[in-house]
Amino acid sequence: MTAAPTGPAFSLHDIPFSTRGSWFDISPVLAENTYAEDLHLVSHQNGMHPVLRFVPVDATSGERAATRITATPGLLTWTHGSGRVDLAYESRDTVRLRGEGTSLRVTAVARTLTPFTGTYFFRDPASGAYVFTSYETGRRYRITVLSGAVTDASGGQDLGGADRGLTIGADTGGTWEAAIEELDTARRAYTARTAFGDVVTAAEHAFTAFADAVAPWRSSRTPAAGLAAYVLWSATVDPAGLVTRPAVLMSKHWMDKVWSWDHCFNALALAPADPALARDQFALPFDHQDESGALPDSVTHSEVLRNFVKPPIHGWTLGHLRRRLPEPLDHAELTELYDRLRRWTDFWLTARRAPGTALPHYQHGNDSGWDNATTFDPERVVVTADLAAFLTLQLHELAALATELGLADDAHEWRRGAERTQAAMLDELWAGERFVARGADSGDTWGSSSLLDLMPIALGEHLPENVAKTLAARIEAHLTPYGLATELPTSPHYRADGYWRGPIWAPATVLVEDGLRRAGHHRLADEISTRFRALCETHGFAENFDALTGTGLRDRAYTWTAAAYLLLAEAHELRHAP
Repeated sequence: MTAAPTGPAFSLHDIPFSTRGSWFDISPVLAENTYAEDLHLVSHQNGMHPVLRFVPVDATSGERAATRITATPGLLTWTHGSGRVDLAYESRDTVRLRGEGTSLRVTAVARTLTPFTGTYFFRDPASGAYVFTSYETGRRYRITVLSGAVTDASGGQDLGGADRGLTIGADTGGTWEAAIEELDTARRAYTARTAFGDVVTAAEHAFTAFADAVAPWRSSRTPAAGLAAYVLWSATVDPAGLVTRPAVLMSKHWMDKVWSWDHCFNALALAPADPALARDQFALPFDHQDESGALPDSVTHSEVLRNFVKPPIHGWTLGHLRRRLPEPLDHAELTELYDRLRRWTDFWLTARRAPGTALPHYQHGNDSGWDNATTFDPERVVVTADLAAFLTLQLHELAALATELGLADDAHEWRRGAERTQAAMLDELWAGERFVARGADSGDTWGSSSLLDLMPIALGEHLPENVAKTLAARIEAHLTPYGLATELPTSPHYRADGYWRGPIWAPATVLVEDGLRRAGHHRLADEISTRFRALCETHGFAENFDALTGTGLRDRAYTWTAAAYLLLAEAHELRHAP
């Protein structure tokens, strides 16, 4: 019925089926750690909401059909005996369906309709289409049958509790087609202008063009590169609501936000292939910078959270981003970046430094991005070496920007600030063989078995040689067969699924690998890269991974993990290019 699909195959249990720009996906994942038997249309407008349920139906018996589900970037298929149903994205807000030998029941997930919740269902007499309107997403979902027939419809115009939906099918041996649109209030009646097979081909070509651009170096040596590209491509949404630019969400599962450090890794991975999208990723949280200079904790379609912040890795990111962009930034762009980065840095130097102190502090582990790391066990309002190191790098980047912009006095002050911050970090927090944390109120100091205490390796070439050597040795102790455990596996606080108390994470991996390499510890950097790449090739792109088994944990379609794989794989391929 359709040509053989192309592109990497993937499990919908792990990765949702979607397309670049769309705010909805097709997936069995309905909420955090909640998996359904059937696939659903899940929208990420106004939160994560499963709206429609898809149930394949045996065309002969009318009973639920036992199907096998397969997916590639351009085509999702339910297979039932000699029958099948195919689904493909025609555009960011429209999917096309085609069935043969198998019908499809489409129903509202919410059975109960109240004046403020649920899904209303009716047949539109103007277009002849069937429409579901969702209170939760604030959008309409219009189903237009293009061929075949509606063999059953129920719950139309019903209020209260009801089963609302329709079944689409065809006579024995026939095929049927339909379109589902996510729309606002109204648009012209849907008309198919493209054959289904051409819809599939166009979707495949769109993804292939993206993958060829973002990973032109991919080969049999980088078997996960195509799927990593798909994770990024399919998690991208168009501007809508509070999302001011095209954005790569962390996932189109339940981690459907842009957090204000996660975005940095996606920007870096995209920079050579799609510089405009990369610049948008870096800039998006800065669009919501507040009057103090602080970035929000996270941004999504309908909320901006400010109860925490994220670490200032943006200077480190911007330095790498500028080197990876195919064209230099112009004067206006540099000026805007300088102003935004200056305000973000001033936030840490003012709002987050106690009077008379040289170093800033976190107010909670969430501010560090390492929410529950053991560094924060004794106290939460804490001065840490990782924060001082990231701020030092940011001050260096501001000095470089100011120099380019002809602001010589500013550049001098930023360089002095970097020197003072690093000197204070070494003087106040380096205990000879390790960095310690200090309570911002109590003044007490302590060490931990968290990899967070070793993150000053990100300073790379700026570190004294003896400090870098000591950090490298301690980092190596965190290295398991799968990568860097965020808590020493021998620690009594280690937890296999302990979030930042054991599992392997992509951002820590990239930051440590880069710092080690810049500090001259290439062997260890190579080993960390090799193990993390092998981990992704075997276990996918989960939010984090069990450090002792490699098993993917939490959200299984996390874009910064895919971005980290692409960054490390690209660098490895280029280092070993003939």
